[in-house]
Amino acid sequence: MIAGDEDRATSGRRRRPISVALRATRDVIVDLSDLTFADSSVIVDLACLAQRLRAQGRTLWLAGAQPHIRCLIESVGLDRLPAVRLAGPAPAFS
Repeated sequence: MIAGDEDRATSGRRRRPISVALRATRDVIVDLSDLTFADSSVIVDLACLAQRLRAQGRTLWLAGAQPHIRCLIESVGLDRLPAVRLAGPAPAFS
C-alpha cells in the first residue's frame, strides 16, 4: 500500500516494500486507495518495479487509485507499460 502524500522526500518509505515486491513469486498488487498525492518519483519507482517484474514474467497491478491519481497514471502512460495493469473503474471525468 502506498498512502498519503508521496514524493521524493518520502521515497525512503517505499524502498522496503519495493524490495519485498521484487522477491514475490506472483504478480504484485499495489493498493493506491489511500494515496492522496504523488509526484514523479512515485511514478518512476512504480515504472522501475514494473520493468523488473516483467523481466521475471510477472505483472504490477495498481488498484484502487483515486480519480486524480488514476488520471496522473494515465497521463504519463504508466498504465501502458507492458507489465502494468490499472485495476478498478475508470474515473468519472476524462
